[in-house]
Amino acid sequence: MAFDGLFTRSMANELSQLVSGRITKIHQPNALEVILHIRANGANSKLMISIHPSYARVHLTEQAVENPAEPAMFCMLLRKHLEGGFIHAIAHDGTERILQFVIESKNELGDPIMRKLIIEVMGRHSNCILVDVANDKIIDSLKHLPPSLNSYRTVLPGQLYIAPPAQHKVSPYSVTDEEIATFFSEQKNAQEIVNHFAAFSPLHANELLARMQGGDAVSTFHTFLKEITTAHKPTYVEKDGKVAFSPTELTHLEDGQASTYESLGALLDRVFFARAERDRVKQQAGDLERWLSNEIDKLKLKMKKLQKDFDRASELDQLQLYGELLMANLYQFEKGPEKITVKNYYNGETVTIPLSPRKTPSENAQHYFTRYNKAKNALIMIEEQLEKTRADIDYFEMLAQQVQQAAPSDIEEIREELAEQGLLRLRASKKKKKPTKPTPEQFISSTGTKISVGKNNKQNDHLTFKLAKKNEIWLHTKDIPGSHVVIHHSEPDETTLREAAILSAYFSKARGSSSVPVDYTEIRHVKKPSGSKPGFVIYFEQKTLFVTPDDELVLQLKQN
Repeated sequence: MAFDGLFTRSMANELSQLVSGRITKIHQPNALEVILHIRANGANSKLMISIHPSYARVHLTEQAVENPAEPAMFCMLLRKHLEGGFIHAIAHDGTERILQFVIESKNELGDPIMRKLIIEVMGRHSNCILVDVANDKIIDSLKHLPPSLNSYRTVLPGQLYIAPPAQHKVSPYSVTDEEIATFFSEQKNAQEIVNHFAAFSPLHANELLARMQGGDAVSTFHTFLKEITTAHKPTYVEKDGKVAFSPTELTHLEDGQASTYESLGALLDRVFFARAERDRVKQQAGDLERWLSNEIDKLKLKMKKLQKDFDRASELDQLQLYGELLMANLYQFEKGPEKITVKNYYNGETVTIPLSPRKTPSENAQHYFTRYNKAKNALIMIEEQLEKTRADIDYFEMLAQQVQQAAPSDIEEIREELAEQGLLRLRASKKKKKPTKPTPEQFISSTGTKISVGKNNKQNDHLTFKLAKKNEIWLHTKDIPGSHVVIHHSEPDETTLREAAILSAYFSKARGSSSVPVDYTEIRHVKKPSGSKPGFVIYFEQKTLFVTPDDELVLQLKQN
C-alpha cells in the first residue's frame, strides 16, 4: 500500500476542486467512516473519510454506502458545525499524511464560525478531528486519545490540537538540485530513500530507483514528483497476490497486472471499496457468520453419526441370510450351542452363525428376522434423515456464502429469512421497520442490456419469480451455491451473455476459481418445488458456459 505523503499531496491537488463548495449532507455509515456530500462547481460530490486501521483514506467516491437508521453522535456533531458550510481551503504541508479542510459555517445564532476538519491518514493511528479555528481546540474526534495512551499529545474534546510529531526528514519539494545530486551520487536502496526524504513509502522509493537507472538523477527526481503531484496516470497493479497503487505509473512492477484510472478517487474505489464493504458486513454480521458456522459444524457431526448408523443398518442382508439358513437347518442343532456352521445354499460356501444358547433353533431364527425388520425400517428413516441433513448443510452453506459476499443492506434480509423459518430470533429494534420489497443489485452490460443479481434468497426468489419475464435469460453456477442472475432480454448478444455469466460466477462460492461452469436457460424453464427452502429451484433445457470471475469487469458493469 502507498497512501504516503506523496499520495496525500496528489490527493490534496485533486480535492482542490471542492474549494468554495457547500457541504449539503453528512453521514456516518459506521464508527470508522464519514461521508460528506458537497456541492461544488455545479456538481455533487461525495467525500469518503475513513480511519480504518487497514483502509484509512480520504477521496471522492462514486460508490453508495448504506447509512444506519440513527446517526452516530459524532455525525450529529459534524452536522451541527459543518452542514451548510463552505470549504474555505484544503491545506497540506506537502510531506505528512494529513489534510486540513478549513470550513466557514454559521452557529445557531447565525454568526459566522470557522472550523477545521483534520484528517490524519496514518494506518492504525488514523483519525478525523474537528477543531475550532478561533482557539485551535478540539471539538471532538472519531477516535479519542487520552494521556494514558499517548504522552506526546491528547486527542479529547476541549484539548489543544497538537499535530503528530514531525519526522525531521528532508522535504522532497524543497531540496536543492545540488543536494539531490550529492545524495544519489552513491548507490542507494529504497530504505535509504525512505529514511532520508519525507513523504516517501518503499513503493515510491523503489519506483524512483527504477526510473533513475541510466538517467540523470536530478531531472528524474523532479519529473517523478511532478507526475505524482498531478496524478499523471493513477495506476493499480496486482502482482503475486499483492496490490500496489500510485498516482503515477509503476514501471518497476511492469510484469504485474496493471490498470489505470481517470482519477485518484476511482483508483481508491477500486482498491478499497470491496474490502471496506466486506469489513462493514463483518461489523454487522459477525454474530450471524458465527451462528451459521456453528450450525454447519453441528450438521456435519450429525451426518457422521447418521452415516455410522446407516453402515450398521446396511448389514440387514446378512441378518436375513442368517434367519433363512437357520430355518433351513433347524434339524441339525438343538438348544445350547453358541454358534453353528452351515452351508450357504446361495453360493455353496460355509457360514458360521452366532447363536444364543438360551434360545431354541426356531427362536434364534426369529431373532434374526426381527433384527432384520428393525434394521430395514431404521435404514429407511436414516436415509430420510441423511437426505434432510445434506439439504440443511447445502442451505446453510449457501447462506454463509451469501453473507460472505453480501452488502450491509442484504444482511437484514438474510436474518428475516431465518426468522421466518423459525431458525433465528430477530434482535429487538427500537423502531419498527416497514417491510420493503427485496431489491436485487443492478448492472448494465457493455452493450447496454440490464442485468439483475440476487444477493440473498429473498432477492433470488423475488427476481426469478416476480421481476423476471418468462422469456428472459436466467443464469446460475452449475452445482455451486450462488446468486440468481437474470438478463432482462429474450435474445441477449454474446457479450452480454458472457458478462452475465461472469457476474454469476463472481457472486458465487467459486469467486476465487477459474473456468467456472455457469448454466443458463429461459425463466420459463426454472421451477420452485413445493415446500422447498428459499432460493432453491430446479431448471431444465439449460446450456453451460465456462467463465472466470473478473473483479475489474464487475466494477465496470456496476458503474455503467
